[in-house]
Amino acid sequence: MTSRTPRDSRLRLVRNRPMATARRPAVNRGSRPAPRPPEGTPPPAELARRARAGLTGAVAIAHWAAAEHGAPGALSDGAAARAAAALGLSEPEVRRDWDRARLIGLIEHHAGTTRPGWRLQAWDRDDSAVLRGWVALLDAWSLACPAPAAAEPTAVAEVVEAVPQLLSLLQLSAGPMQISALLDMLRQRVAELRTERCEVPQDAAELQDATEPQETAQRAGSPDDAEDTATLEGLLDWVLDALSSVGALTVREEPQEGPDGPESAGSAAEEAKGDSREAELSALGSWAVWVKLEQICVAAQSPAGNIEQPAPDMLRGCAGLTPGPARAEYRAWLAARPVGSAVTELIEAARGDDALLRGLAFEALRVVGAPAEPAVRAVVGESCLRPYALLWLAEHEGADPDEALDALTREEATWLWVDTAAAISDHGESPLLVRHLESAVQGTVPALLEEVRAVGHPRTVQVLVALAAAHPDPALAKAVRRAAFQVHTGGA
Repeated sequence: MTSRTPRDSRLRLVRNRPMATARRPAVNRGSRPAPRPPEGTPPPAELARRARAGLTGAVAIAHWAAAEHGAPGALSDGAAARAAAALGLSEPEVRRDWDRARLIGLIEHHAGTTRPGWRLQAWDRDDSAVLRGWVALLDAWSLACPAPAAAEPTAVAEVVEAVPQLLSLLQLSAGPMQISALLDMLRQRVAELRTERCEVPQDAAELQDATEPQETAQRAGSPDDAEDTATLEGLLDWVLDALSSVGALTVREEPQEGPDGPESAGSAAEEAKGDSREAELSALGSWAVWVKLEQICVAAQSPAGNIEQPAPDMLRGCAGLTPGPARAEYRAWLAARPVGSAVTELIEAARGDDALLRGLAFEALRVVGAPAEPAVRAVVGESCLRPYALLWLAEHEGADPDEALDALTREEATWLWVDTAAAISDHGESPLLVRHLESAVQGTVPALLEEVRAVGHPRTVQVLVALAAAHPDPALAKAVRRAAFQVHTGGA
């Protein structure tokens, strides 16, 4: 048995390689000219200026937190009162700006305190950082402006899932739309969602005519009764207020005259409600929705069609891509669905038996950014997700990726080593599994085997057997096989 010199090698599914020898992406999209934003879209510098103007309150509270030298992670009543006095705001305004600063990434929680985020440091000089921060706030609009307390959670979830389609409709219309038309579209989309979930009442299913199954299911799932309509009207008002508050659209009480005025938006919803208000995307909102639609169009060119797949299949489809193209696929997949449901899907995929999907799911969650933080914190207590979640949180709170492993205990780092080895064993090549030995935190192979046996990973035996079969050193392979046998038989 030979000792090994500890190396500063990270726990990655694919080790670092020089660019000259790096593997090419499995999917070659071919050359595609950079798309141009819609005519009339302001340049990035002007969009960033508008984003800064709309987020002055969040920036101010972030600077106040920085001056506090370790403000509490949760804004207490006392801290809110001090901030209100210092900034000349009311306490509700302080709490609103605090939440936005967190969602944008201007402030970050670390070890129970709040500290400035990297985006705050770049805020005045980096337009792209400002625009990414604003898009993060738009993605988290339902967190920035929570739904009414009396609203039914299921109805809220349906409406949140329908909002991307409403935003796409507003962007493609390239002008104002009547609220009544948006309500009509919302009702249709909610009906589709309920039909997709097969929410057909038992009585209706028994009486359904065999020649008209689809029509009957659609009628049974449509929210066409008065109570449902009133609920959707109230939730649509909440959506419009929330999107207006983050600067994504404006609502006018009186419609504009012309070809896009009242005559162009007649609908059943208009007759029922008589709502003559109009909504129109702001320049920032139109640009952000256009960017997401472009991401969807790019992803739609993939032969695998990852954008339409559930999270596990999407992650498998990205497993053969290098990091850059994979992140592009993640962004496109995320753009096609509400951020809340996308995060839930990714977390569920990470809980599965496939260790490769676990690692890729958290890579996709890194693309999500701040809106994923509550869900990631919620799974820290789950043993199979804890190391990944702690690394994600460490990087999210500003730690360098090469130093994030310091957030793990020795036992957690060993568990992650075994989980990564399981992914390599299932999907990688034998030489890669042998090289994975170098990324262990232990200095010697005997120490590694001892801690691997103690960590209790469910794939320990399979990993050790595969490592023994792949390693060219007969003595080391024999020791690894002995360790596998001891784990299998319950020995020490």
